[in-house]
Amino acid sequence: MSSLQHVNPRVRGIRAPPHSRLQRLAVRITQDITLGALKPFVKVIDVSSGDPHRAGMKPITFVRQVLAVCLLPQLLEENSLPLDVRLRARRLLEACDGGSVGSYTASSGMLHVRQSIAEFITRRDVGVPSYAEDIFISAGFQRALMVVMKLLARGQEETQTGVLTPMPCPHTLPALLDEAGVTLVPHQLMEGRGWAVDLDELHRALKTARGRCEPRAIYISNPGNPTGHVQDWKSIEEVIQFAAAERLLLLVDEVYQDSVYGHGREFISYKRVLFEMDEEYLETVQLVSFHSLSSAQVGECGLRAGYMELVNIDPEVMHFVETMLCTDISTPVTGQLALDIMVNPPKPGDLSFDTYTREILLSRATLSQNAQRAQEFLNDLPGMSCQPAMGGIYLYPRLHLPSEIIEKAKILEVEAGVLYCQMLLEEKGVFLGAGCQYGETTGNSHLRLCILVLPDTLEEVLAGLASFHLHGHT
Repeated sequence: MSSLQHVNPRVRGIRAPPHSRLQRLAVRITQDITLGALKPFVKVIDVSSGDPHRAGMKPITFVRQVLAVCLLPQLLEENSLPLDVRLRARRLLEACDGGSVGSYTASSGMLHVRQSIAEFITRRDVGVPSYAEDIFISAGFQRALMVVMKLLARGQEETQTGVLTPMPCPHTLPALLDEAGVTLVPHQLMEGRGWAVDLDELHRALKTARGRCEPRAIYISNPGNPTGHVQDWKSIEEVIQFAAAERLLLLVDEVYQDSVYGHGREFISYKRVLFEMDEEYLETVQLVSFHSLSSAQVGECGLRAGYMELVNIDPEVMHFVETMLCTDISTPVTGQLALDIMVNPPKPGDLSFDTYTREILLSRATLSQNAQRAQEFLNDLPGMSCQPAMGGIYLYPRLHLPSEIIEKAKILEVEAGVLYCQMLLEEKGVFLGAGCQYGETTGNSHLRLCILVLPDTLEEVLAGLASFHLHGHT
């Protein structure tokens, strides 16, 4: 690899997300401050992506206590720790080979944890059965999604597989599809309807894609990342019917299922809706749903564990899911144990129940209040408009940029929204994510703002935005 031409052409073709450029700038500014450089701010406030603990949100005590005992089993004799913590840790250690978190596990995950996940799904979906053999644990949601994408991808000599992808979508998704050798088939969410999925737009996107790729799957994020939209029963049913009619695999990101706060909204899983539909759908629609520790309430992003449940997938295909996961040997054990705690938290009567409930309710209240506060604030800023979020951890405001910034961006050969975020970062130390630019109209960009942060942090961000706009940047 003495020159770029020797690098795998597929790797060279991976599109670098705008986030990478801004992240490098944020790191450089932070280093400059550390070395004594004078800035009009004392630190960079990063609200560009979902990382609750980095943003100051506190870990769930029960999760950390159980993991601490699993990592240091001598603590099993520590009477200052609640009894339910020590009992849970003992059960989890018994499920580990050799009674240690330092052991490998099965590539698809510890059977004990997979069984806990299946029981959680059955409770969540009001009795719809789930089975441990259909659950596969991986080192985060993205890893699970990559496994499925690689199974879908065609060889280089064949027409590429296409995946219908909502616009906007998670900022890491386009690069993942590039790496897998899969074509992104964009369909626009309806901003004026709170970022809803639109059936006519799905049909348009599918028709446009055929001929240049072979659409084989549709990716859905519910609650929406980064839009905050939450689908109702009818909308989910329509997407399932569309997938069935067009013979598309349904890939459903349900990572933020624990963070629905919109008035009159609740999280409904695709699987639950599917299992209440007619047999023509129930027995034929293929579904892969995803969840992870990066959920809003647990937020243990760094422990790297997630899972997928496969529904109506051929057993021979599932064998190759296991084969793909074998390349990881096993998912980090501490992450797997945290998954078990996430899906099976303390129950009423347990010593840790009151503390756990108080912490969860505080996290939910913070998220809901931040969403309302930020949305109202952004709608009052000149040059901004923001749809209300119903769930998830982001707001996705529209930015109406002046011609000067648009022209400057053209000269610098960057997206106008990225330039706005760069200027905001350099002048105010506020790091927002630049929205997906695919299909944006001239002069209109979007921003990604993580609202799962401490209220004081959010106020600092909003004050920085207000000052930035006051100085004529919009």
